[in-house]
Amino acid sequence: MSVPLLQATGLACERDERLLFAGLDLAVEPGSLLRVEGPNGAGKTTLLRILAGLHGGFDGEIFWCGERMHRVHEHFRRNLLYIGHRPGIKPLLTPLENLRGLLARNAAVSRDQLEQALDAVALFPFCHVPCHHLSAGQQRRVALARLYLSDEPLWILDEAFTAIDRDGVEGLESLLATRRAAGGAIVLTTHHALSIPGAQSLDLQAYRQEVVPLP
Repeated sequence: MSVPLLQATGLACERDERLLFAGLDLAVEPGSLLRVEGPNGAGKTTLLRILAGLHGGFDGEIFWCGERMHRVHEHFRRNLLYIGHRPGIKPLLTPLENLRGLLARNAAVSRDQLEQALDAVALFPFCHVPCHHLSAGQQRRVALARLYLSDEPLWILDEAFTAIDRDGVEGLESLLATRRAAGGAIVLTTHHALSIPGAQSLDLQAYRQEVVPLP
């Protein structure tokens, strides 16, 4: 039996004295796409941040390639692409400058490749325009352009489809399907109805438990 890329057992997390979820187990295999579902406030973003190693307030265990996360955290970080629900870009910089900064650890990426990635998200005509002049959807696409230059085995994406138009949605779905077919693993949240065959779902409502106050 193959070892999952990412595995969690018995996850539980409380926020503001409210239990978001408990008893949560999951396994993310190469070539899989897992969509985390639940209403606003269910803990979707919190769970993604836990899985990405960005939130420590939880119980349970997380494993990367069969090893406890805390033992292989640096290896895990090198093999993870995380994009949060905020674009994470600098408004005074251009899309080209932002993308270069976001990919700073990958020195092998050329200017031509950066421009091709921006072209793939329909931003090439704006590559020298400061991002504060761009729409919310265009700013989101600056962050998403990273996906066209990233080969990390695990992508964790929080509301990747937010504020992008129909063409952007179709392009992103195609990219995710291609990445999955190549063996990449994806964990994401989205309110968009995905049309990617074989996508799996995890509903956080199934792991919500009411907290009974002590007498």
